[in-house]
Amino acid sequence: MSSGPRADEAPALLAVSGLRYAYGERVAVDGISFQLRPGEVFGLLGPNGAGKTTAISCLCGLLAPAAGTLALRGEPFAPHARPADRARLGYVPQEIALYEGLTARENLRFFARLQGTRDTAAAVAAGLALAGLEARADDRVATFSGGMKRRLNLAAGLVHQPEIALLDEPTAGVDPQSRAHIVSAIGTLKATGCALLYTSHAMDEVQRLCDRLAIMDSGRLIACGTAAELAALAGTPGADLEATFLKLTGRNLRDETP
Repeated sequence: MSSGPRADEAPALLAVSGLRYAYGERVAVDGISFQLRPGEVFGLLGPNGAGKTTAISCLCGLLAPAAGTLALRGEPFAPHARPADRARLGYVPQEIALYEGLTARENLRFFARLQGTRDTAAAVAAGLALAGLEARADDRVATFSGGMKRRLNLAAGLVHQPEIALLDEPTAGVDPQSRAHIVSAIGTLKATGCALLYTSHAMDEVQRLCDRLAIMDSGRLIACGTAAELAALAGTPGADLEATFLKLTGRNLRDETP
């Protein structure tokens, strides 16, 4: 199923074409192509070891793709080679990437300055609001619960107000209240026109949040479209996303490290 835009849809903000990456002889990402549009939440799904995290690492500049091209607004885009390109992205990793000895405010100030944000005070204030941590702004992160750290992790990755946000399982392991807060924050970001790439194993969450979805397996993109389009492709019309996902990827256990 094509991931290209229809005539009545917004043009691509980020176009990924033929992206490939290998660890030695093991191909982790095998020529995938898709597009992100402004104000869209695009779900990237797959079993463990499918290549999702490697793909995101290539997109955010942590890895240099072995092949393929990236284009932002139709212009060549190379976050692995050009810091100015990398600053147009926001990356929220699955692992908590915060300094526990610093306060929430200090963490946000550090990441804002790292990204060259001009109005650091305003960026920090917006980040604290996004995380719902205004009342704990000057407490050390080491004293925070898992949900608080996860919310601050989101704010730290987006403190510079990027055009594109890459969110790798941003609600993993959080309490229902923090999950609801993060989901609401994603809706707010979407309304600003930010394009969001979203990975998660919580299928109900993905089905609720994502406008379109792509499913990876063994490094390849095997399906792309809306949840209804994927269900039709899988021969499971009307089924929920989990049933569609299992039909397309199978029920065999995947214990390989992603």
